[in-house]
Amino acid sequence: MNLAEALRTNPIFALVAKAAQEMQRETYVVGGYVRDLLLKRPSKDIDFVCVGDGISLAKKVAEHLKTQAGHTTDVTVFKNFGTAMVRHQDYELEFVGARKESYQRDSRKPIVENGTLQDDQNRRDFTINALAISLNNENYGELIDPFDGVGDLKRKTIKTPLDPAITFSDDPLRMMRAVRFASQLSFDIAPKTFDALIDHAERLQIVSQERITTELNKIILSSLPSYGFKLLFHSQLLHQFFSEMVALQGVETINGKSHKDNFYHTLQVLDNVSQVTDDLWLRWAAILHDIAKPPTKRFHPKAGWTFHGHEDRGARMVPHIFRRLKLPLDQKMKFVQKLVRLHLRPIALVKKEVTDSAVRRLLYEAGDDIEALMKLCRADITSKNHSRVKRYLQNFDRVEEKMQLVEEKDHLRNFQPVITGEDIMETFNLKPSRIVGDIKNELREAVLDGKIRNEREEAYAYMLKIATAKGLRPIDN
Repeated sequence: MNLAEALRTNPIFALVAKAAQEMQRETYVVGGYVRDLLLKRPSKDIDFVCVGDGISLAKKVAEHLKTQAGHTTDVTVFKNFGTAMVRHQDYELEFVGARKESYQRDSRKPIVENGTLQDDQNRRDFTINALAISLNNENYGELIDPFDGVGDLKRKTIKTPLDPAITFSDDPLRMMRAVRFASQLSFDIAPKTFDALIDHAERLQIVSQERITTELNKIILSSLPSYGFKLLFHSQLLHQFFSEMVALQGVETINGKSHKDNFYHTLQVLDNVSQVTDDLWLRWAAILHDIAKPPTKRFHPKAGWTFHGHEDRGARMVPHIFRRLKLPLDQKMKFVQKLVRLHLRPIALVKKEVTDSAVRRLLYEAGDDIEALMKLCRADITSKNHSRVKRYLQNFDRVEEKMQLVEEKDHLRNFQPVITGEDIMETFNLKPSRIVGDIKNELREAVLDGKIRNEREEAYAYMLKIATAKGLRPIDN
């Protein structure tokens, strides 16, 4: 197969080929770009392998780009890895010398030696990533495919070029990458390759959590993330770093009463959310919304299975999980924590007449995240009874209509009481104390209950009423 015509659509390939020819350096386009070119997927990352020093080739390419564009093109050199990167327009061009690798048992960092193109293709993780296109004069555009990667693309199969036991034992992160590519591309993992995932799952423990989580987030962002999670679960990879999610799996039956499998329910919620948003953190909220169901599970002879308080306990678990998985402990974590804590509130509202007070409280607590919360709650309706799902979603429509009316009338999203703690202390000559906090709380509750509007005159009069009941008098009386 010759892909010279496809290369002509991007002038960067002719430029790199010219630079390589001047240096008499055998050069190829390799890896993911070639794979995506054959799959007709857009890609902005292009990897080049040359037989020799890849860094000097990158510098030569940068010189040509400077001559062509009239401005300096920076070369970022990664000496520890023997690679260099050039940014050109929207593309990231990475250059490396062909190499062969060997590994030690207790490390996924290879011992690297200079090698041939064949050595470089042998060290690739999967056959579909071991494809190369020649940029050399004698066979420009020729596809070099020693492991039938094109066949695996057609078969939609993830398979290692060499023995998967060696591939995964050498670099266990490749196991996460196998699942990630399967999830992103909707490919199957070849049986022998999948068996090696199971056999070597515990080797994942030598990989840093940051690298594992990077791959996990890419799985979560795929179009059908449940597929990736099922592969992680059945290969035992998930068990190595996310025991809380593994604990969701299973159904227990007592006296003929069973609860649903919360692992598969969670995956359905995740898929539902993924149909309406690409927001990674809303998808994380879907993953964690029921995470505390195992520790809160109880069986009562009359009530059956209950998970009382799982939303509050789950919210308390979020920071610990984020910290262990090396996820950001910033506003993103707080967003997920808030949605986990509140995810039952809108569902509770649809089960009874929706009062203005209940809606005000939800708007106040959810703030600007109310739309995200409602997406999560809609996704959480996963009953096999389609009429029940339809009824719940119609009830959610009514709740959202009510929220819009209340919001337009009361403007309670993220509201701040007009009477502050300083106002209370100044009015009654108080120092910071519990009684000041009590008055503030009663004022807030009065606004949320609709007893008063959040306007200074009404709130001030109500403050005087509260304080009088507590035996306080304003200092100017």
